[in-house]
Amino acid sequence: MSDDRIFEAGALTAAIRSIVQAGGSSDREADMVATNLVEANLRGHDSHGVGMVPRYVDSLQEGGLAVDAHVGITLDGGATLSLDGRQGYGQVIGHEAMELGAERARRHGVCVVGLAHSHHLGRIGHWAEQCAAHGLVSIHFVNVLSRPIVAPFGGKDARFGTNPFCVGVPRAGADPIVLDFATSKIAQGKTRVAYNKGASIAPDTIIDDHGNPTTDPRYTVVEPYGALLTFGEHKGSGLALICELLGGALAGGQTARPVTDGRRQVLNSMLSIVIDPGRLGGADHLHAEVEAFVAWYAASPPVPGLDHVKVAGEPERERKAERLANGIPVDAVTWREILGAGSKVGVEPANLARLAGA
Repeated sequence: MSDDRIFEAGALTAAIRSIVQAGGSSDREADMVATNLVEANLRGHDSHGVGMVPRYVDSLQEGGLAVDAHVGITLDGGATLSLDGRQGYGQVIGHEAMELGAERARRHGVCVVGLAHSHHLGRIGHWAEQCAAHGLVSIHFVNVLSRPIVAPFGGKDARFGTNPFCVGVPRAGADPIVLDFATSKIAQGKTRVAYNKGASIAPDTIIDDHGNPTTDPRYTVVEPYGALLTFGEHKGSGLALICELLGGALAGGQTARPVTDGRRQVLNSMLSIVIDPGRLGGADHLHAEVEAFVAWYAASPPVPGLDHVKVAGEPERERKAERLANGIPVDAVTWREILGAGSKVGVEPANLARLAGA
């Protein structure tokens, strides 16, 4: 097992910002990317955090990631928007897309946003939280255009990506409800983290290159590749299919296919439905019913080992509070990969370690 290093959030953000800036990004873009990645770590989703930086640098140098790109409007239907991410950093493209969607939802009551060809959008819950901050409900279907890594139910090899699904519901005077999950049993990045730490994966989560059950995360990280399984058997597989068709095809992007050129590019397309509750039954009604049901839901007696029943989004907020107080753990292998990524764009490891407080 590799040892974790502990970083303060601000120092880690500064270190990651320096790598993104050295890759050619403006100060604004570097700050948005670094802040978003560290926020994923703070919320306990290390799979979508700073460990993505080495993949971003590889994609940047291979031509699959464009610096300082901005979302483009390809078709404007008023309450519908077709957007192109132009292979830009998803942390910027996602933010710009949701701001456009939020403005249109306020104007029309609802906006359906099809976003195609963004580089990795990161933690999709971040975009639901952005909409909720505007007082808006949002639903998101996402597909992943990269090397297929998830097997369909009943299949023995990978045919699609982790294809996240997400819903955000604002609350009056309280943190929003944010349901955000990969349709695979776990996110692909969690297998990378486990591999770097020398840890095993829970049974019935992955299969090897022959389609046999395994707990070794190597089969999703290095060749020969196996595959992740979907959650809920046919139910998760069916939802992954819908994310592929709606998040990919309907949003204007491509659907999954074999990667034959060896590039390590990760593109996302996303279909988002953004709704103003004030134009559909009334915001006051929504907030009253949400609070009434959440109180009833959370009052269920907890099973042994839990102090209370949690609502979607609550575990991430608890983890953030803990990591702000005690620091963000990054395993030694991932930290070495980050140092190596910095070197590729001219940031000396000693300078990076100094910025990070390592």
